[in-house]
Amino acid sequence: MSTVWLHRSRSIRFGSALALLALLAVPSTADAARVKGRLEGFRLLRNPVWAEAKDPSNHGYSFREPVPTVRAEFRRPFPHIPKELCVALLSASPQKAPPPILVRVGGGRTTPVTIVVPPGTRLTFQNTDPFKHRLYGVGIKTFPAADQGQGAPREWTVAAPGTYEIRDESAPSVRMWIVAEPNVASITYPSMKGEFAVNVQEPGEYTLQAFFAGKKVGEAVPVTVQAADVELKAAIKVMDQKTAEAEEKASDEKAAKATVKTGDAK
Repeated sequence: MSTVWLHRSRSIRFGSALALLALLAVPSTADAARVKGRLEGFRLLRNPVWAEAKDPSNHGYSFREPVPTVRAEFRRPFPHIPKELCVALLSASPQKAPPPILVRVGGGRTTPVTIVVPPGTRLTFQNTDPFKHRLYGVGIKTFPAADQGQGAPREWTVAAPGTYEIRDESAPSVRMWIVAEPNVASITYPSMKGEFAVNVQEPGEYTLQAFFAGKKVGEAVPVTVQAADVELKAAIKVMDQKTAEAEEKASDEKAAKATVKTGDAK
């Protein structure tokens, strides 16, 4: 089974729904099948950047106040899944690395935020902001912090299986996770409604797995692909209310302890 990816060149524009924004796998033949499905529970996912902002030692202060007219469900931050939640189609055998993949750095984020690729994949980080960035890989000796001016590209190759985190000395909100998975055959990103369709070049046995902030979320779903499209009957739940509440409570308690510790130090 071979890997088919879309290499986004600079000439490709962003769509309003960011459908082309990420590295959508595209079929090389007209009769390639697609696996269609829907994600749920994604509004309960929490980006680690938000949790860290609560720690007073990080000086992540905000002057925003709750607005009573805003519905409660929208007062809680939730991820922009068209670039934060990656749906990967995993094959039973290792896949070849795709052509170089473009990652845009701008507006306080990277696009995409989480990506799943085979080892050996080369990533090109392009600064789209009018000021410099200083990207670096956490614990990655081959990706040290370095100035990257407006429009400047920077390349890095994923050497081995594992999860890699990219940060920015100039902008703490810029964080990206790269999951190097040998068997990833194709990836896609869902719409804001959680709907997705991932392309499959060859028939066979696959596994669908969602990734968020560099980690697996939700259950792995086995899929048998033949000549026709496959539509999953049940939605894939990537987070449940009970787990989300427990994680948020733990995060709040940690932030509260840090606040008390900071106050005692003064």
